[in-house]
Amino acid sequence: KRRHKHILTPFFRKKKTHNQKMAIEMDLFRSEEMELVQLIIPAEAAHDTVQTLGSVGLVAFRDLNKDKSAFQKTYANQVKRCDEMLRKLRFFTEHMNKAGITIRKEIGDGSGGGYGGRFNSNEEETDGYGRENNNNNRVISIDELEHTLDVLSEEVSQLSANTEKLRRSHGELVELQLVLEKAGGFFEEARSDANRHQDEEDSLRMMRRENARQDEESLLSSSFRSEIDDEGLGNGGSPSRMTRRTGSFIDQNHPDHDVERNDASMGGVAASARLGFITGTINTEKVHAFERVLFRATRGNVFLKLANIDGHVEEPTTGEKTFKTVYVVFFAGERARNKIVKICEGFNANRYPFPEDFTRQRQMNAECSGRLVELRSTLEASIRHRDRTLSKVAKDLWFWFTLVRREKATYHAMNMFSIDVTRKCLVAEGWCPTSAKSRVSEAVVIANRNSSASVGTIFASISHKGQTPPTYYRTTKWTNVFQQIVEAYGVARYREVNPTVMTIVTFPFLFAVMFGDFGHGIIMLAFAIYMVLKERQISEKPMGEIFSMVFHARYCILVMAAFSVYTGVLYNECFSVPMKIFGASKYVCDPIDPTKDTTCDSQYTTGLVSRDDSAYPFGVDPVWHGTRSELPFLNSLKMKMSILLGVTQMMVGIFMSLLNQLKDGDWLSVYCEFIPQVVFLGGLFGYLSFLIVLKWITPGCTADLYHVMIYMFLAPGNVDCMGEGPGGSAGCPENKMFPGQGGLQLLILFGCFVAVPVMLFPKPIILKRRHEQKSRGGTYVRLDENDGDGMQQLNSSEELRSLGGNSSNNNNSSGDDHGHGDGEFDFGDVLVHQMIHTIEFVLGAISNTASYLRLWALSLAHAQLSAVFWDRCLMAAVESGSIVAIVIGFGVWLGATLGVLLGMESLSAFLHALRLHWVEYQNKFYKGDGIKFTPLEFTSLTGMPEEAS
Repeated sequence: KRRHKHILTPFFRKKKTHNQKMAIEMDLFRSEEMELVQLIIPAEAAHDTVQTLGSVGLVAFRDLNKDKSAFQKTYANQVKRCDEMLRKLRFFTEHMNKAGITIRKEIGDGSGGGYGGRFNSNEEETDGYGRENNNNNRVISIDELEHTLDVLSEEVSQLSANTEKLRRSHGELVELQLVLEKAGGFFEEARSDANRHQDEEDSLRMMRRENARQDEESLLSSSFRSEIDDEGLGNGGSPSRMTRRTGSFIDQNHPDHDVERNDASMGGVAASARLGFITGTINTEKVHAFERVLFRATRGNVFLKLANIDGHVEEPTTGEKTFKTVYVVFFAGERARNKIVKICEGFNANRYPFPEDFTRQRQMNAECSGRLVELRSTLEASIRHRDRTLSKVAKDLWFWFTLVRREKATYHAMNMFSIDVTRKCLVAEGWCPTSAKSRVSEAVVIANRNSSASVGTIFASISHKGQTPPTYYRTTKWTNVFQQIVEAYGVARYREVNPTVMTIVTFPFLFAVMFGDFGHGIIMLAFAIYMVLKERQISEKPMGEIFSMVFHARYCILVMAAFSVYTGVLYNECFSVPMKIFGASKYVCDPIDPTKDTTCDSQYTTGLVSRDDSAYPFGVDPVWHGTRSELPFLNSLKMKMSILLGVTQMMVGIFMSLLNQLKDGDWLSVYCEFIPQVVFLGGLFGYLSFLIVLKWITPGCTADLYHVMIYMFLAPGNVDCMGEGPGGSAGCPENKMFPGQGGLQLLILFGCFVAVPVMLFPKPIILKRRHEQKSRGGTYVRLDENDGDGMQQLNSSEELRSLGGNSSNNNNSSGDDHGHGDGEFDFGDVLVHQMIHTIEFVLGAISNTASYLRLWALSLAHAQLSAVFWDRCLMAAVESGSIVAIVIGFGVWLGATLGVLLGMESLSAFLHALRLHWVEYQNKFYKGDGIKFTPLEFTSLTGMPEEAS
């Protein structure tokens, strides 16, 4: 049987040298160079070769059987077989989760008393099926695993089914016993009430009899006297007449006869319309709806008795613990009974038998108690046996999941191969990084040698002309999260400039600009350091969806927190409180002010004076905090800073596009896109950035930059508003910041207006001219040796080569985007496409610059919100002097800081920084429509998949 030991250990890797590490870091700027390789593998070595390449994880196979469905491929049965084994493993996982058995999450070898894998050679033990496994380092094969899973799944199914039956029977008996107790109480109460009523009726009946007897005696005495008076005893009266008359009176008036007659008549009615009843249990939360439906369905012709059960009761069908209520429904007639039964079924109310005889009730209760004791012991024994079986499986389940998932991935990859007519070898094609070609070749040789194949595997590079290679970056734990941020927008084209290199610095820095606070940054930094130091322990524990995202971004959070601490020091803020790390202030009270040592009244009139001409050592002078001019000053500072950062980043994006164009040799795009874009963006907002910096470094400059930029378009060349002042003088002389400013603005305006048509018209016209000359024919030259034998037709015009460059040699050049090449050329489509790009850039230059003002807005909002929480929550409580108020105020402040500022505000700043990179920065050069390199990699196929866990 085939051995699978090598698929569970990574392929041997050589230790990287310093130069190799530097090469990996530099390769992040552009994707790895890829080669299309072909493998001709003997059939007997195909499985081992694929598994070895999966351990290496550097080959992405191409599907050579796209025209076939999944069921028509060669190894469809093997894939189906692996799917069935995975289903059984998920079946085990489900039962282990229900039983609360922990699965050992590690790649073991099956040792430790499990059912498969290696076994301890010091002890003789069986694999559960009567076979001894005392051989050292024995590895379970996929065939043995399939047999093991078949036997175990059948065994666990039977154990689970038996346990479920026993549990259900136990639950039903528990409910039956509760019904007997509660319903028995109903009937016992009714019986006692009936007896009481019967006693009352008996006493009433005795009273009636006594009253009747007394009435009879009185009547007899009166009748006897009347007879004596009428006839007299001595006159020969007959006593039989008296007797007959008296007897007739008793028959008609004796109350006992009336009672017996009523009883007989009532007994006949009860026999014909006797009440029936149904007993059972129902969820307490459904009782009110159950009662209403019963009343409406029977039109009120039912009598319902309810009794709540104390504590939780296990539902027999589901095993869940719920609150239940015992019910007894009394009804009359078979039709009402059928309705009540259907209503009970609709509400999932369990029905149980209940005898009317009190002796039978006690007997049934005793039988239930005895059977419950037996069932409880049987159920516990069944659960112990099932848990022992599942515990053995749990020791090797992680190993089995890994083995089967990798086996399935192997056959799935082999289904992409084509098979020759003799069916003796398989032909595979795939993409491989050029730097890893030797390593892949070595792995192929080792796999062929381990499989003992009769012939070797052929490994060679083939031409990939006309095919787009995939994009692959080698990343580390630090750079991977930033690469994922970029690829969430789109995968880079092959060998396109990767925005991740700049994003590693710019993303956390822009976040920190909006989140700048020393105290908040320290808390976030401590949290990130904790996650980095404890990453192994945290990764082994189950995590929620939200915390999982936070944990995977721990290195990004670490850098963002470090930059937040830096910008907090720049802003001189710690929980909105000014810091004096670099001194109290550059400004002091005016020495001639008599109140300089007390209140310094001159600070509200003439202002403070500077110590010297130097600036504050680092960051914002803390003297601004708490003053009336704090907001105007910080607003102006942060708004101008946002514009400078935005223009700088957008200009970097445009120069990134130059690197792509130079790499592709697309000189046409350099002349007709890059240069006009730099002129337009630099002429407008680059000039504005220059004026901002000039105003900062010019002492006493009071120029209104808004006014300067508006008049630049409304009155070109008129910088100081000449003619608008008194007597035709300059109306705003302060706006003239340097000599020749008017002429420079005229030149900038001219360049901006010329740049727009240059971006729009020349490129489509030149592309049309190139296509026309190419269609008329050209000269023939011999192809390069990499392009095969034959001739290639080239344009004879050297001018076109100088304008268009060598863009036709690259599949991803901008020329292909505009319709030239081997396909049909449509001048209208190209012109519309170029027009869209031009309008998008021109309008985007304005809107994107304005979009960077979010840096100013969020930074100001964060600082003010932090100040509100500090002053209104904490300081207000401290000023009250009450210990209780201080404790409560500190708790409110801490909760607001952690929940609002560190939670919601950090997420808001993160999303805004993400938008600035995706929309304002990357759209200047990043296409994001590449193909991601997805190799066959076994390291990601370890243990259980997420849907199984």
